[in-house]
Amino acid sequence: MKFIIDTHIFLWALSEPDKLSPSQTQALKGLYNQVYVSAISIAELAIKASIGKLDLSFDPVEMVNAMGFEALPYAAKDALMLKALPFHHKDPFDRMLIGQSLASDIPIMTNDAKFQLYGCKLI
Repeated sequence: MKFIIDTHIFLWALSEPDKLSPSQTQALKGLYNQVYVSAISIAELAIKASIGKLDLSFDPVEMVNAMGFEALPYAAKDALMLKALPFHHKDPFDRMLIGQSLASDIPIMTNDAKFQLYGCKLI
């Protein structure tokens, strides 16, 4: 199974794994699963670090690789999805992740209940 992880899931997997549910932990560690961290999540972390909202004392790209995850580029087709998305969610990073999930038909793992309003497949 392949799936995208939301930014908070990535951070929890790195530093607070006890916040993950047992099924999330199992999916993240599944030998046959492809776990993607979107370029959008990397951008979100970098922007939050640059404005002082997050202490980013590690290289997130290196951590993606170290954890056995894969980086997922953000494509133009992903961005086009934003035009059709209703504004259930105001966070631009989450909206981009939702659009990427829909455009790529790849489920997303999140604890954000607002993602359900968009019809993307959730883990």
